Amino acid sequence: MSMNTEYAKTAPERAEIDALTAPTVVEFGTDWCGHCRAAQPLIAQAFQGHGDIAHMKIEDGKSRALGRSFRVTLWPTLVFMLGGKEVARVVRPRDAAEVRDALALIDEPLAQ
Repeated sequence: MSMNTEYAKTAPERAEIDALTAPTVVEFGTDWCGHCRAAQPLIAQAFQGHGDIAHMKIEDGKSRALGRSFRVTLWPTLVFMLGGKEVARVVRPRDAAEVRDALALIDEPLAQ
């Protein structure tokens, strides 16, 4: 799976996210968020070469349970998961290296 470009309007249940075994990035934000839009080229650059990592973009907001369960307070927030557990988190990335470093934490087990 490659990087998604649009935020999903409906979110899966937290139990579904926790049950994922494959390396996954869950990104919280909105289409209208300036920080989210500014981060997209950095995220896309970091994802190059990591096409096997699932990327879920979830629209977030005050009444959105999934974002609250991850204690998301700023957008975009990227949660890097492996085996249903959070391994790393990047909030409002300022460069592709931040995202790339976190991707490496969940991609390395695949190479072993």
